[in-house]
Amino acid sequence: MSAVNFLTNLVAHYGYLGLALLVGVESFGVPAPGETAIILAAGYAAHGQLAIVGVAVTAFLAAVIGDSIGYLIGRTGGRRIILRYGRYLRLTPERFARLEAVMSRHGPKLVVVARFVEGLRQFNGIIAGATGMPWRRFVAYNALGAAAWVGVWATAGYVAGDHIRAIVADLHRFQWYLLAAAVVLALAYAGWRLTRRLARPG
Repeated sequence: MSAVNFLTNLVAHYGYLGLALLVGVESFGVPAPGETAIILAAGYAAHGQLAIVGVAVTAFLAAVIGDSIGYLIGRTGGRRIILRYGRYLRLTPERFARLEAVMSRHGPKLVVVARFVEGLRQFNGIIAGATGMPWRRFVAYNALGAAAWVGVWATAGYVAGDHIRAIVADLHRFQWYLLAAAVVLALAYAGWRLTRRLARPG
């Protein structure tokens, strides 16, 4: 069974529960296709099999709860684990210290934006907890990012209607190209910032 058929069957058979499961586990680090699940569920809503409001509320709550679980994982043991084993993933104590500094300056913005970035979305809460972002601040900005994310993909799936399966297949086909493009853009931005810093006098 293809990944597309598996997702289609999971959401079709279990409805809101299947949607909540996929979005929730993705939000605390499990590589599940929560974004695709929202699009599928919204497509079913367009055909009257689910309610679009129910899809949006379910996905939003699952995203916020999942990220909150990730935050607690990061807050209770994530920092210790990263400092001990992070070097195996090239996350050395020095790099983690720089990540903490970035989160200290731009944490709220990153929490919101991370929801739309593959890879960051799965570890958003864990990173925020491990770097010590205050709980209330994280919850507020995480909810804002989740609301925007769910709104975009639920609307896209609902509008897509009959074309939903083709769109999901295309998402799976091109997701790695999109991720590679995002990495290239991030590296280009980092290079530009480094060049500017080196060009500053003394």
